[in-house]
Amino acid sequence: MKSVILFRHGKSDWDAKYDHDHNRPLAKRGIRDAKRMGIFLSKIVEIPDLIISSTALRAKKTIELALENTSWSVKIIYEKGIYDASLRTLIDLLKKQKNKYQCICLVGHEPILSSIIEKVQDKSKIKFPTAAVAKISFDTNEWNKIRLSKNQSELKWFFKPKDLDQ
Repeated sequence: MKSVILFRHGKSDWDAKYDHDHNRPLAKRGIRDAKRMGIFLSKIVEIPDLIISSTALRAKKTIELALENTSWSVKIIYEKGIYDASLRTLIDLLKKQKNKYQCICLVGHEPILSSIIEKVQDKSKIKFPTAAVAKISFDTNEWNKIRLSKNQSELKWFFKPKDLDQ
């Protein structure tokens, strides 16, 4: 079984000064939630073998802050194409990964992350808030054979930062 952890970047600071959307930083809440979600993933022992992150500043900082508070020693690849990726682009990216990786964490953006869950659950209008994490398992042992469908993939869990407050 292969699996992917989807990790949306933390809340960004719309009031900050930045020259391009790609360089928009995290807000205080985004910093707090990124750290909390990293600690949470460690507590539930959901540690990926590889992290592939968008190159957008808010995504990079999210995963760096999440890792700061863990003992993970995971390779990170920064992939510019995640920033404005289509569903096909993300699936193709996963399909190119080496089979030695069982679980990959994708750090990215909306609306594409919710689109992945919508495909798996055959539903529409899934909300994927900032700093939320979800895990999808695929019914295959080879990345190049993954499929997003109810029959060949499954949403294992989905947690939002506010879920940790309960």
